[in-house]
Amino acid sequence: MNLQSTDFELFRVKQQFAQDSAVLDSRWKDLQRQAHPDKFSAQGEAAQRIAMQWSVRINEAYQRLKDPLRRAAYLCELTGAPINAHSNTAMPGAFLMQQMQWREDLDDATNPQAIEALRDNVEEYRRALLSDCADQLDTRHDPAAAALSVRALMFIEKLLRDLDQRSEQFDF
Repeated sequence: MNLQSTDFELFRVKQQFAQDSAVLDSRWKDLQRQAHPDKFSAQGEAAQRIAMQWSVRINEAYQRLKDPLRRAAYLCELTGAPINAHSNTAMPGAFLMQQMQWREDLDDATNPQAIEALRDNVEEYRRALLSDCADQLDTRHDPAAAALSVRALMFIEKLLRDLDQRSEQFDF
């Protein structure tokens, strides 16, 4: 194992958006077994510290590869189209209008059914964007377009968290 390896290299999977979660789970377990600090107890504290670093590195890679949004952002960075979410918030006008409509709908929602209907709409849009992202990264090899999709997905994830918070207001 090499600390400088990409997450894909570390997990020995193809560098692409589409991933088999069962393969990732299995590989994560194997890597954790290999790097578990207890396995190095007889080799002293230095070996255990290195094993701990490996364990952290493996967990970070696993979390990034398991999450479609994080995986897409990582692929964009690896292929020369960093997301730069803090400094680049440019979005297509149609998406911004949709975002404003969803926010208005959230503000106007007065019951759990309205929240759930909005959630369904947003989730459907999210699934379509993830599909677009897969196509942009794996088929068209267009990381710049995928970066736009990733930024839109980041807005959607925030909206879904806000929907969760609003939904909790109706739970007694």
